[in-house]
Amino acid sequence: MSHTLDIAKINQNSATPDLAQDGLTTPSDEALPNLVGMPRETLKQILADLGVKDKAIKMRSAQIWHWLYIAGVTDFNDMLNVNKDLRNMMAERYSIERPEVVEEQISVDGTRKWLMRMPKQKGDLVGHEVECVYIPEQTRGTLCVSSQVGCTLSCTFCHTGTQRMVRNLTSEEIIAQIMVARDRIGDWPSMDRVNDSNLPQTGRMISNIVYMGMGEPLYNYEHVKNAINIMADGDGISLSRRRITLSTSGVVNFIDKIGEETGCMLAISLHAVDDDVRDVLVPINKKFNLETLLEACRNYPGVSNARRVTFEYVMLKDINDSIADAKKLVTLLKGIPAKINLIPFNPWPGSEYECSEWEQIEKFAEVINRAGYASPIRTPRGRDIMAACGQLKSESKISRKPRIQKGDAT
Repeated sequence: MSHTLDIAKINQNSATPDLAQDGLTTPSDEALPNLVGMPRETLKQILADLGVKDKAIKMRSAQIWHWLYIAGVTDFNDMLNVNKDLRNMMAERYSIERPEVVEEQISVDGTRKWLMRMPKQKGDLVGHEVECVYIPEQTRGTLCVSSQVGCTLSCTFCHTGTQRMVRNLTSEEIIAQIMVARDRIGDWPSMDRVNDSNLPQTGRMISNIVYMGMGEPLYNYEHVKNAINIMADGDGISLSRRRITLSTSGVVNFIDKIGEETGCMLAISLHAVDDDVRDVLVPINKKFNLETLLEACRNYPGVSNARRVTFEYVMLKDINDSIADAKKLVTLLKGIPAKINLIPFNPWPGSEYECSEWEQIEKFAEVINRAGYASPIRTPRGRDIMAACGQLKSESKISRKPRIQKGDAT
C-alpha cells in the first residue's frame, strides 16, 4: 500500500492555539494549589508566607518533602512531626490530593494505562484529562508521562496528534502522574506491592521516567524542567537523571537548555531521513530541519558513549522503511553517540498508515547494526488497551475558542 503525503493538509493542522486566557474568569470551584510537584524553593516561600520562622523553614520543608515523596501521604494530618497549627493552615490553602482516575486499563502483558482528570486550574471550564502509561519488566518499571493536554504538533502517524492542544500541564500535574502510578501499583513503604507477576519483583517499581506521553515537553519548558528536578531530588523521588528521558520532536532552541538545566537523557522523534518526508510526518521539521536538529544533538550537554542520544524511528510501510533509508540514517547520525529504537507502527482508528512488514524491519535493523549502532526493535506493549507508542488520546476538549495562527507550530 502506498501513501500520498498531503503536505497542504498537514500545514492546515499544525498551527498552535494561542494559550492566553481570553479574559475568562476563574471558575468558583477552582482547585486549591497542590503542593505535590511544586519546586522546593516555592515550598519554602509558602512556609515563609504562612509565618514559619526563617530558622525553621529548612527543617519544615524537609519534613513536608519527606511526607510527600517518601511516605506518599494525601492528608496533611498524616504529617505527624509537623505541628498541628501549620498543618491546618496548609490544609486551608493547599491540597496534596491526587487527580481523579477516570479509568484504569490493564493489558494482557501487564502494561497499565490510567486516564486521569486533573482538578480545574485557573481558566479551565472543566477538569482536563490526560493519559499515563506504566510499562513493567522483570528488572525495571518505566512510567510514560504526559506534558500537555493534547498536542501542538499534528504528527500524522500519532493518535495524540489528532487531538487539539488544550493547555500545558503544570509541574504539579506532571508529578501527580507519578504519585497516582505509585498508589496504583503499591510503590510506597506503607503499601503492599500489587500481586502481578508482570511487575518488577525486586528493586524499584518505577525506575525510569520517559516524557513520551501526550504533548511536546519542550513547548512546556519551565514546568517540565521543574518536574524533572523534583523527580531527581535525592531527598524525595530520587531517580537518577540518567533514568529520566525527555523525548522531543525537535524543538531545537530548547534542547541545549534542557540538558544544561536538568541533565536528563535525550530522545528524538526522528522517523524520516530527508526533509520532504519529515516535513509531513513531523511538521515541526519545517521550522527546525534535520541538519539543525542533528547539530543540536551533537552538541547536547554530556553526550558520550555512556550517555547516548536515542533516536526513535517508527516503521511505516512504503514511507520510510527502505534499505536506502536505513543507509541514509546511518550517514546522518555519523559522529553522534546514538542508539536507534525501531518502533513498529501501532495502528489507531482512522490512521492511513500501515506497519512495515516484520521481515523488512529486521533488514532495516541489520543495516544499522552493521554500522555499529544498537538498533533494538521495540516490542509493542499495551496495544490491546491503546497504550502503545503513538496511541494515547484523551477525551479532553478545548474549553474555549482558540485563536489559530496559520504557519509555524510554535
